[in-house]
Amino acid sequence: MAGLLSRTMTVLRAKFSRLLTRAEDPSEQLDYSYEQQLQLLQDVKRGVADVVTAKKRLQLQTTKLEADLVKLEEQARQALAGGREDLARQALERKSAAQQQLRSLDEQVAQLEVQQENLIANERQLTGRIEAFRSQKEVIKAQYSAAEAQVRIGEAATGIGRQMEDTGLAIQRARDKTEEMQARAAAVDELIASGTLEELGSGQTQLDRELAQMSSQQQVEADLERLKTEVGAGQEKRELES
Repeated sequence: MAGLLSRTMTVLRAKFSRLLTRAEDPSEQLDYSYEQQLQLLQDVKRGVADVVTAKKRLQLQTTKLEADLVKLEEQARQALAGGREDLARQALERKSAAQQQLRSLDEQVAQLEVQQENLIANERQLTGRIEAFRSQKEVIKAQYSAAEAQVRIGEAATGIGRQMEDTGLAIQRARDKTEEMQARAAAVDELIASGTLEELGSGQTQLDRELAQMSSQQQVEADLERLKTEVGAGQEKRELES
């Protein structure tokens, strides 16, 4: 009974293998693998575009903050000239906060530039591999077509049994599937190597923030004293000239 069951399973596997062989078209398999790799390449290109867009947005914010610094400096100077030291202090505090934000934006822009360079390098490598696969798949398709024609002619002329046909096509199918999997693995490696956008943020601890605030206040006081000196010197000069 066990022997009969074993022989039955062997026959069923052989029949299923022949059906699978007829259903599979190596040319279609290779073309599908190529299309999948092209899709992966498009994903990498979209990643590059997203990084560039994010960097441009941060650069626009940087430009605006730089203009705000100049404006706040002038406002503090005008407030002191008008005898409003409290307004001058507020302007300088806002200036200090803007300077800290500007430094943070500069760091984020630098990080995005590094990611952009890495993605572009990975895109070039992936493009090269896809082009190599495209050339290889066309060669394999041509070789398979020639081999298939030769087998059919040979079988018609010599009457070779189906067992030899199954063996040859099984080897070809295994080769095609192996190369397809290798190509997919290479594409996945490229995407993993490209990395993902790191979370943007300062990453500061509470101690860092407190020290930064203390430094900011010291900077405000120093700027206030400097402006007082400049404004006082300007008034004395006008009094002497009058």
